[in-house]
Amino acid sequence: MKKTILIILAFSVVASILFAGVITQDGELINPQGKGNITLDAGTFEAFPLPEYAAKHLSKGYKSYFVEVEPGIKVHVLEVGTGLPVFLQHGNPTSGFLYRKVAEELPKDRLRLIMPTLVGLGFSSKIPASAHTLDNHTRWINSVLKQLKLTELVYVGQDWGGPIGMGALAQSPGLLKGAVILNTGFNAPTEAMDLSSTHATVKTPVVGELMLEVFVSIFDQLHKVQGDPSGFTAEVAGLYGKPVMESGNAKAPLAMMRMVTDGPDHPSAAAMRIIEKYVHSLDIPAEIVWGMNDPILGKALPKMKQNFPKAPVTETEGGHFLQEEVPGDIVMALLRVIDQVQSIGSD
Repeated sequence: MKKTILIILAFSVVASILFAGVITQDGELINPQGKGNITLDAGTFEAFPLPEYAAKHLSKGYKSYFVEVEPGIKVHVLEVGTGLPVFLQHGNPTSGFLYRKVAEELPKDRLRLIMPTLVGLGFSSKIPASAHTLDNHTRWINSVLKQLKLTELVYVGQDWGGPIGMGALAQSPGLLKGAVILNTGFNAPTEAMDLSSTHATVKTPVVGELMLEVFVSIFDQLHKVQGDPSGFTAEVAGLYGKPVMESGNAKAPLAMMRMVTDGPDHPSAAAMRIIEKYVHSLDIPAEIVWGMNDPILGKALPKMKQNFPKAPVTETEGGHFLQEEVPGDIVMALLRVIDQVQSIGSD
């Protein structure tokens, strides 16, 4: 009897070790394939016809294409409109589609709306978990801006789209003319601190994989960080989740949560210090639109006000993904900033 129990225990231990090894695998590079080409003023890019479940969320006139930011790694870009470039950067675990409601209300005869999707998410390339670093993401998005040959732009950023977007812009000084800042953070940590209890938990190997990749899907939990959870439907969750979950490499959401700093020695901290310095150097028209019911970053508004002390602030009832809940407030702030930018440019 004892021998049988020991055998069962040994088998269980070996099975657990093997299972842990499987779920913590780094993941492989997976590249989406486009069809045909699309020609822009900046050159020719690989076109990507959107699947019906995604295309139906967009109005007519959108361009969908890839920018190869380094050999074998592609960033999917949505853009619509002509005029002053507006660079709208989403965060984790969404995609450029997060700005579709904002884009719908903007004058597309005056503005060129550019919505890149971060590598690992949406229809962009999927990469090993270990390749998800803040330095890599800022370099890749900067490559998009360079390859599109932009000479000026207004920027909107939320979640990881804040530091990644600003980090990309820091590598092309002079490009940024105005900004609308949504729920995000630009400051490097000076002491040990986790962004949230969930971030603290999932940074533990195996535990994080079990929480976000085995027991539940992060995409099924996104409604919980909203001011109005009912607005984040299963269809909306699928818009963000399907391209990731069906790709064969769904490592990005957890890897990007682990990119969030928990102290000054975290691997992302050095890059955050560069981003913070760049943000403090800015003297541009800016506004802040904040989702006060965001359980992750709602409390970070005072710090953002310190970063942009002259910026008007719009406090909303939105949650973390406030683009889904209060697009009109974002649109109004963006139009005000654009008016200031164009006024300065005409002086």
